[in-house]
Amino acid sequence: MRGGFEKWMVLLGIPCVLAWLACTAVVQAMPLPQRKVIAITQVTVIDVEHGRSVGSQTVLIEDGRIVSITASRNARIPPAAQRVDGRGHFLIPGLVDMHVHLFNLSSHRPPNDWSFPLYVANGITGVREMRGDVASMQWVNRWRKSFNDGELAAPRILAAGIAVYGASPQDAAHQVDAAADAGADFIKVFSEIPASHWRAVLAAAKARSLSVVGHVPAGVSFLAAATAGQRSDEHLMQAYEACSSIENQLLEDRRGLAGDTLTARRDAQEMQTLKAFDPETCRKVARAVAVTGQVQVPTLVLADEDLLAQNGSPSADPRWRYLRADEHPRWEQFLSGYTAQDAALAKLRGPVAQQIVSIMHQAGVPFMAGTDSPMPGVYPGFALHDELELLVESGLTAREALYSATLEPAKFLGMADTSGSVDVGKRADLVLLDADPTRDIHNARRINALVLDGRLLRRADLDALLEDAARAQAKGR
Repeated sequence: MRGGFEKWMVLLGIPCVLAWLACTAVVQAMPLPQRKVIAITQVTVIDVEHGRSVGSQTVLIEDGRIVSITASRNARIPPAAQRVDGRGHFLIPGLVDMHVHLFNLSSHRPPNDWSFPLYVANGITGVREMRGDVASMQWVNRWRKSFNDGELAAPRILAAGIAVYGASPQDAAHQVDAAADAGADFIKVFSEIPASHWRAVLAAAKARSLSVVGHVPAGVSFLAAATAGQRSDEHLMQAYEACSSIENQLLEDRRGLAGDTLTARRDAQEMQTLKAFDPETCRKVARAVAVTGQVQVPTLVLADEDLLAQNGSPSADPRWRYLRADEHPRWEQFLSGYTAQDAALAKLRGPVAQQIVSIMHQAGVPFMAGTDSPMPGVYPGFALHDELELLVESGLTAREALYSATLEPAKFLGMADTSGSVDVGKRADLVLLDADPTRDIHNARRINALVLDGRLLRRADLDALLEDAARAQAKGR
């Protein structure tokens, strides 16, 4: 629901409906295994950077890093190494979800650390947290320390941002400074921010060497935002307008509006916008955006919200039991508010979104995989695989989809020297698969084992993470 991003960010802006203790029922600081020397033998290594696969390799891991990759016939394996038989298996970099929410600032509920084991069990070794505040950074730092100490089975929080709006352009700039002082890795903007505030945010963030990402504001054109330096656009915000034959008309109709009034006008225009989709206009815009380098995080998986509404009660889904108790009423409230108009928009929005992704991809616009977990219908961890499959349906090859969840995020975050591919010297965040994901992206779900920060979790360990998560949440209900 495009018009629902702001709506559902404040959904259940009520106190937690259960006792605090119940709401905080999560997997209790599940530790990671001890680091050991690990040898993955006779495995096929998927090279996401150069688009090739190299068979019969032995990958040696020590102290959380890949120390050698050699042909298995020439490999020298320390006697004490923990061996993993890679015959018939495929090794890829750990997956990254570039759009998640670990905090519930609008509803004032506890953080979403309940989701950590779900990410790990699905091969997600890193996430980008998309909406925190100054106080949230203390949680992020605590989680990062626990992860580094091997005390928490969780994905790396590769980057965490603070959302900025501001009562005025000057106030917005001051908020950027406060976010920088708190240790934010980037600044997030939402659709309702006025263009004047947004420009102040860009200038202040540049002065503090912080990138600005998020929604292209509803009063700013898609291309103007990319040209001005907003580094990523989430959910194809304003791309629908830019790919229509009536973008100027739509923006003119929003002129002078701000806040909820601005986004309400945008939402009221959505049917008109979708019906005016024009492929040729979209191709021209895509070519121009490609030159700017702005990265798109389309979160196509948000269509699952609409599938959730159309399929009745979500409690029949076997993954329902992994959700913390306070998520259940939030998802159910989403269902109760889903209208025939929402369904009609969804029927148009999905195909248009996939056409936009296809056109932009052909023009060379970079993409990163993200999910907006845990929006209703979007299960943390599981949803990234849905997103990869939707990207392939939209025209990316399976290799390109993998790239969008591995090396593209690493490059975007300035971490390509240490992560994003299976290479010597890089962090040992790896996923061992039972089948080749470059032949069928669905095979990325077939996880045999995971190496997280140089710590081996076999399939049984990952299954235990999920079962422990379900038991922990059951205690809170």
